[in-house]
Amino acid sequence: MTTLLADTGPIVALLNPRDQHHAWAIACFRNFKPPLQSCESVFGEVYHLLRDLPESRAVFEDMMEKGVFESAFRFTDAQAETLQLLRKYHDTPMDFADACLVRMSEVRLDCKIWTIDSDFKFYRRNTRQIIPVLAPWS
Repeated sequence: MTTLLADTGPIVALLNPRDQHHAWAIACFRNFKPPLQSCESVFGEVYHLLRDLPESRAVFEDMMEKGVFESAFRFTDAQAETLQLLRKYHDTPMDFADACLVRMSEVRLDCKIWTIDSDFKFYRRNTRQIIPVLAPWS
């Protein structure tokens, strides 16, 4: 079974009816079996991007409490590899959450990253491997 790693964009799209990818995110989400794995950096970005949508934030909090999303990454366990990715892709620009997700994909080879971020077209895991994604452009 493929593990799904959730990026910030689709979670925000799922919870924000005004997001351009809202319908796509809902259609995808209906086919998922929780929990969706991610990292605390993604969760922090989601919470920040939903700052003006208190109802959406409340739904996100509820989803977290019910285990729909789970943090499956500890930076301290992958610090060297994550920082190496950030240095490698400094001109992309790769943010911290992206680096964590790429590192997660290096450890979980049976995964797909659920994203709207087109930079994942260029990121590689384990130096040269294409990262499988579920994206509106894939």
